Amino acid sequence: MVATSYPRFPGDGVGSFMEPIAKGVAARGHEVHLVAPWHPAITRPNVDDGVYFHFFHYAPVASLSVFGYAAGLREDTTLRGAAWAIAPLAMASGIWKAARVAAKRRATVMHAHWVVPGGVIAAAARGGRPLVVSLHGSDVFVAERNALAGRAARSVFRRAGWVTGCSQDLSDRAVVLGAPADRTETVPYGVDTSRFAPSAETRAAVRAELAIGDRPFVFAAGRLVRKKGFEHLIDAASRLRRALPGLYVAIAGDGDLGAELAARAGRGPDAAVALLGNRAQHEIARLAAAADVVAVPSVHDEAGNVDGLPNFALEALATATPVVATRVGGLPQAIEDGVNGRLVAERDAAALADAIAGLLQQPSEGRRLGAAARARVEREFGWARVAERFEAAYERARRG
Repeated sequence: MVATSYPRFPGDGVGSFMEPIAKGVAARGHEVHLVAPWHPAITRPNVDDGVYFHFFHYAPVASLSVFGYAAGLREDTTLRGAAWAIAPLAMASGIWKAARVAAKRRATVMHAHWVVPGGVIAAAARGGRPLVVSLHGSDVFVAERNALAGRAARSVFRRAGWVTGCSQDLSDRAVVLGAPADRTETVPYGVDTSRFAPSAETRAAVRAELAIGDRPFVFAAGRLVRKKGFEHLIDAASRLRRALPGLYVAIAGDGDLGAELAARAGRGPDAAVALLGNRAQHEIARLAAAADVVAVPSVHDEAGNVDGLPNFALEALATATPVVATRVGGLPQAIEDGVNGRLVAERDAAALADAIAGLLQQPSEGRRLGAAARARVEREFGWARVAERFEAAYERARRG
């Protein structure tokens, strides 16, 4: 596997979906070697649950380690200048490392994550091995908006034996970019339903830690970038607090928009939303289980970027906490309005507020939607099933 993000330490939220993908494939009896850029925050051992790690150094100083791990994009819309500058060296280092590992370990399949730059590295290093490319969202957006990245993506697609997207929207856009329609399929992410699960004990403990008691609690999580739509949740919270003065709304995560969102939310006891900062995965699971409603207000940002299928949305559904989300990207794939959650138009703070208020005022409806959501996640979004589908993709790529 070639990737540009992977959890750098236990509980890291960066590239969190990559860990169960790699470990899930390893659990099916395959030897998995993952090649990824080095980062100063990495504390992983050389091997973890059957996944062997090969991190490549490329920057002369640690401050230039901005290749991958969501460090190269500003607000998830434009590449930082440092990322452009270091990219040639990083790509060359990645290709050399991937080719060396594949040869030494006698790899039989190259699995690239993110068509650019992971797919470019894997395609150059594969040495004739079958290539599977998995798309995760920002890679397709960059290829759509940048001519050089678009040409690179089309070159990778021509060499790929199979292509997967985490949402149908992403798969469709990839086909427009040049992915082969007859060799492209949608493989949604999975969920760890043992970690993300309803728990009365967790609910009570988290509420005690937050000192909110039985106050209505709305939770959201994600990187603080424009496509997450958190400014609209803040505006919705301001509306809601007029009718529900005891309402507690919190967002976990960090990113480029931290200061802007903090200013929009206000400060002190009158803040519309509490910004909790970066939280580990197990903390996200506890907070989602303790909430009355989870909000996923994703949007198309000004540049047109949108999440494929936010893993947090699936994780929230697994906790049986009712979810209010927007009709963008892959969210309608996982959520059917009125069946296992609520869907509203993007960038509509009033509609978001109304949907949240409806669930807070009718807890029995929230419990019904939550139970249906968890049942669907257990039925359709298990990581074991995801690994099985990737295994099938490898076989298709090998058959040509």
